[in-house]
Formats: sequence, structure tokens, C-alpha cells
Amino acid sequence: MLTPLGFSLLRQLADGEFHSGEDLAAKVGLTRARVSQVLKDAGTAGLALERVKGRGYRLLEAPDFLDAKKVRADLDALSAAKGIEFPGSVEVVDQIESTSSELMRRAQRRDVHGVALAAEWQSAGRGRRGRAWTAIAGGSLTFSLGWKFEQGAGFLAGLSLAVGVAVVRALEAEGFKDVALKWPNDLIHRHLKVGGILIELNGDALGPTTTVIGVGLNVRIPAAARKDIPVPVTDLASIAGRRAPPIDRNHLLAALLAEFAAVLEQYSNEGFAPFAAEWQHRHAYQGKPVRLLLPDGATVTGKVAGVDASGALVLADGPRRARFLSGEITMRRA
Repeated sequence: MLTPLGFSLLRQLADGEFHSGEDLAAKVGLTRARVSQVLKDAGTAGLALERVKGRGYRLLEAPDFLDAKKVRADLDALSAAKGIEFPGSVEVVDQIESTSSELMRRAQRRDVHGVALAAEWQSAGRGRRGRAWTAIAGGSLTFSLGWKFEQGAGFLAGLSLAVGVAVVRALEAEGFKDVALKWPNDLIHRHLKVGGILIELNGDALGPTTTVIGVGLNVRIPAAARKDIPVPVTDLASIAGRRAPPIDRNHLLAALLAEFAAVLEQYSNEGFAPFAAEWQHRHAYQGKPVRLLLPDGATVTGKVAGVDASGALVLADGPRRARFLSGEITMRRA
């Protein structure tokens, strides 16, 4: 696992040039032996590190590390263009257990409305059903956003779908075409997973409710790292193509947060209904046969008729219609 010391060294190597072990040791206050040991852990984070005797170390693909000031500057400019104001703060950390877990802990003590927390590396990042979320330092975008609603949990049943719409809108505006949604909270491209959304709630049944919206996006995932991911995945770099300019993760995070602010404000006033038609248009399985795996182990098949105004999935089996709330249900192609 990457440690703060590891990130200190990686930031020294972020220019893509060779740095001797002696110079690195002097800059971070370690012995050369300790530098060597710490940098060995870079491979566990999916980073390709080259070591050449007599020249030192360098990163073969130096990441553009996240910078809260850069994100905030772009966020303010994008928000002004949309005629909105982002209500909170932007924080970036090198390493954390989970951005969502941290915001949920903070919510017990203080208001986290509008607080965006991004991390280069999560030691316990997670998706739905407690599954681990694999991220690459410098190659993923993992962040969480706190948002307060005056309504209760029932009103927020379609929130993950509306957030999915926000993500795809932002990606499309940044040039990433044909990213689709998969009910209830996956982002896919040609049936390969590129990201996911996780919503956590804290509040009374009738409101108000504090939500923590967690997002994970694959930006640049090395082929070697993909072998350790249990589902077929792709990344934004592959979607953009080889001739596309390098992806600026700071700008991308700002674009996502600006779109979130607009969508969440509208959701707080109108619920999911205004987003239903767009969500269905962007759903990769709209009108197609699917198989649902239910929490009790049962399986339901049918054709996707769409989603209702609450965000429930509607399956058609001949003339019959059945609706399903997300919960712990998993969708598969039939």
C-alpha cells in the first residue's frame, strides 16, 4: 500500500525524469535503502517505475497529481459559466481509507454540504454490496461529495440515477463520447465498465438527509492492473483514443463537480422525474432483455421498459410489468 512517504517520492518523480536515489533520499529525509524499499511499493499502486543503475529512478508514465487549487480555479470558472455557485470546498489527499467513509464520519459532527474530497489512493475504496473498488494512483479519479437534502430517503430513491446523468453529461462535454449508464449505478462503454457511483444516506425518514455521493472513474488503467479487476473494464484514455490530448484530471474533476451542483440543486427541487427521460435515453439496456439477480438468490428476466418517476426499474414480461428498486439487485445481459 502506498504511504505518505511513498507519495512524497512519487511527487519528486512526477516530472518523468531520472532522479538518483541519493538526491531523493536527501529531499525527503530518508536513507537510500529506505527510498528503494518505499519505491518498490509503487508497483502495488499500478505505477510503472523504471530503475537504471547509475541514473536512478523515473516513472514511465508520470501521473498528473491532483491539486485542490487547480480544481477549485477550474470549478469556479465552470460554475460561473453555468450561472451557479458551488457551495462548498474542495480537498485533495494522497492516501485515505475511503473518501465516502471519511465524509460520513465528518457528517456525524458537522455539516458536509458541498464538501468534495478526492484521493489519489484509497486503501479501502468500495462499490455496491461492499465490493472493493480498484483504483490506480494517478490513473483513477475517486472522490466523494457531501450534499444535504431537506427530504427523506424515499425522495432520494432515484438520486444515483440522476448522478449518473450528471457524470455522463460532464464526460460528454469533455469529449468522451458514447459512455452509457447501466441500472442502477454503473458507467459503461461498449459493455465495459468505466466507472461507478455509490450513494450513502444519513438522516431521518422524513428528512433532512445528508448524502455522500461516491464516484470512481477509470482514467488510465494499465493492462497489467486490469488483470486483477474481477469485471471487464475500460478507461477514459481508451475511449478518447490515442490521438487525443492527455487527460487533465484536475479539470475533469472540476467539470464533474460543476455538473453535480447543477443537477443536485434541480433534484432537490423536483426529484428524479425531470431526469427520467434522459436517463432512459442513455441506458445501455433500454428495451433489451436482461436478467436480475435478487438478494435472496432468485432470478428475474424481462425486457427493460424503462424507469419510473422514482427511479425504479420497470421490466416487461409480455403484458406484465414489474418494478424493482436498486437495493442489492444486480443486472446482467440476458
